[in-house]
Amino acid sequence: MPRLFFGFLTIGVLLPLFAFSQSSFTLNGYVRDASSGEDLIGATVTIKERSGTGTTTNVYGFYSLTLAPGDYTFTFSYLGYQAVEKTISLKANQTLSVELTSGEVELQEVIVSADRPDANVQDVAMSREKLQIEKVQRLPALFGEVDIIKTVQLLPGVISAGEGTTGLFVRGGSADQNLVLLDGATVYNPSHFLGFFSVFNPDAIKNIEIYKGGIPARFGSRLSSILDIQMKEGNSKKFRVSGGIGLISSRLTVEGPIKKDQSSFILSGRRTYADLFLRLSPDEDIRDNILYFYDFNAKANYTLNDRNRLFLSGYFGRDKFGIADQFGLDWGNATATLRWNHLLSDKVFFNTTLVYSNFDYGFDIDAETAEFTWTSRLKEYSAKFDGNFFASPNLAIDFGYHISHFDFEPARIIPQGEGLNFVPLILDNKYALEHAVYIGNNHQLSPRISMEYGLRYSYFQHIGPGTVLQYEEGQPLSDETISGETQYDRLENIESYHGAEPRFGMRYLLDSEKSLKFSYNRMRQYVQIASNATAGLPIDRWIPADTYVPPMVGDQLALGYFQNLRQNTIEASVEVYYKWMHDIIDFLTGTDILLNENLETEISVGRGWAYGAEFLLRKDVGRTTGWIAYTLSRVRQQIDGINLGQPYNARYDRTHDIALVLSHQLNPRLTLSGNWVYSTGTAVSFPSGRYQLNGLSVPYYGEGERNAFRMPDYHRFDVSVVLENKNNEERRWKSNWSFSVYNVYGRKNPFVITFEDVYNDDVSFDPGADDEPITTQRPGSIKTYLFRFIPSITYNFKF
Repeated sequence: MPRLFFGFLTIGVLLPLFAFSQSSFTLNGYVRDASSGEDLIGATVTIKERSGTGTTTNVYGFYSLTLAPGDYTFTFSYLGYQAVEKTISLKANQTLSVELTSGEVELQEVIVSADRPDANVQDVAMSREKLQIEKVQRLPALFGEVDIIKTVQLLPGVISAGEGTTGLFVRGGSADQNLVLLDGATVYNPSHFLGFFSVFNPDAIKNIEIYKGGIPARFGSRLSSILDIQMKEGNSKKFRVSGGIGLISSRLTVEGPIKKDQSSFILSGRRTYADLFLRLSPDEDIRDNILYFYDFNAKANYTLNDRNRLFLSGYFGRDKFGIADQFGLDWGNATATLRWNHLLSDKVFFNTTLVYSNFDYGFDIDAETAEFTWTSRLKEYSAKFDGNFFASPNLAIDFGYHISHFDFEPARIIPQGEGLNFVPLILDNKYALEHAVYIGNNHQLSPRISMEYGLRYSYFQHIGPGTVLQYEEGQPLSDETISGETQYDRLENIESYHGAEPRFGMRYLLDSEKSLKFSYNRMRQYVQIASNATAGLPIDRWIPADTYVPPMVGDQLALGYFQNLRQNTIEASVEVYYKWMHDIIDFLTGTDILLNENLETEISVGRGWAYGAEFLLRKDVGRTTGWIAYTLSRVRQQIDGINLGQPYNARYDRTHDIALVLSHQLNPRLTLSGNWVYSTGTAVSFPSGRYQLNGLSVPYYGEGERNAFRMPDYHRFDVSVVLENKNNEERRWKSNWSFSVYNVYGRKNPFVITFEDVYNDDVSFDPGADDEPITTQRPGSIKTYLFRFIPSITYNFKF
């Protein structure tokens, strides 16, 4: 691997460095917000004398332009901010950092966007969506808790896992096929409250971007999407405090300079308090229950000099749920990121990042027959080395190397009481290493043609210590066909997989308002969830590729038409895609996953495919903003041993999905927002009948009927009103009230459908049996609903 990496690096990066003309000079620097010092991601830098030539800042607000000697006028702009022009006589390499001032008058009527007005047409990127926190905070929220993930679910190609949940299904992929990153650290379960809220506190978040296709070479490890989230750095100019008080939760954020204009920090926390209200109940059983979550974000940065900057960020969140002293469940995520930004040269920006991620859950059972503690954990340690080489205004090269170490702890069940009739059960840990080297180019060939292409090569090792079972040759894998086992020492290679992951995208500009785009990417996924559930649960079990479980491989083609209307104030796009997936797994009905040491005996491997069309009409400018998104899609699977070997619907297959999102600013103090969603019901398997086993009624499922039925179609309408308090402009203390109603017309969307035996009311008689009555029964369904017409109110403040 090291030899391959350095060879790749030399060919892709060092040669262009030597080949580029030495008669040119470079202007570089940062673009930041003048009031807070926050880096502006995607700010535009254009050259007045050379129409069509320019660049945008990266995720750290850095830009670099290399030009022939001469006098130039550079325009620095960012929507919602006042543009700045600088005239430079470029006769040597120079550094120029610029601070942009927010356009206060314009902001009363314009929703801030991080992109230039024609980015939808001009950029080579497709199948990507950015969300601004300003938009997220204006939308209606469940229980008044603003949620980033639920806003992402309103985008085309992104399907919700179900009522109230934060699970995402992107272009035919399962929930675990999405890589969720917070400052580069993987968040393995991004949910609170059993999936009703996400772990991301919007007060601490700066930028959100989701990649559904055309994924750059710097990203990997998942088949379907990348959700890349960056935290704020903190205000480097002055101290600020903000927060909110809602019906079920409160939050508080403090930020400010450590040393003005050189270093800053941000601390942000929130907590729900449903448990406090439970204590007021006169019922002792209810009073002793536990139900809450909390999370905490922290980040600090320090500018050492013009070429070096350090960042340290972290997240910690936890959920607690308990029923008196009988049962307790808790789970949580913890991440830490240490990053060093270093300017290797005027054209090469380099990041060294060390990352720690931890996801764990545990529950306690305290009953008369058994008392035990169950814990499970997944830890990831990563090192990432990423570079950006700004070769010219028309050529930007990304390159890097990533390595991750995984520690899977499936289950530890430890008895706590005395005289229990079982011994501790500890499933063996599994360990793995994942390497990746990549290079990617963003290349403008001509004013009409731009390309983004690259190659990622990944290498995965399942390593010791560990034990691998052998099975009788030619026989099905089962406990009865085990023939032996092999022991492996620490760091000894047990099984390895590797392969290339090419990426390619192209944009052809039809004219200044229309373009065609095409993309292809291959992704490899080496870790996945073993679960029979549709949506991600806190007790899901993550497993690595090993001797019997191969990695998943996915290929996707996409073609899109993009057009801007009414002087770039309205964006319109249509994308069609086709995705085919290899070596996906499914589990047999009734499989024991959590406590199964030999999962290979319960799985079957096959293929899947997804295809669809996504339509988007969006308006980001003016008093009325929002979007209309419609997705038409199908997701199918074919796996040996399941559904008689015939293709069947994936559990997350939804043919139609519609989202209408609108926000209207009536005046500087009052904003109305609403969203309406509709989707086809998810595919499910319903029992064909029941049979008696040891006195119990057990459902059975018909052959060839895997996911052959549908839940009822889902739809709801939410509204919200944001009222700014008077004279906010003249006072340091600023505040507003947010009122929202979830599911305004009270649609009963089933959360769970269960089946029970229902006896016929009519009694029939058999004439041949002396008129003895015949008792008959049929399966009946019981639907459980969660949310109907839920109002909420939140008081938000900052000073």
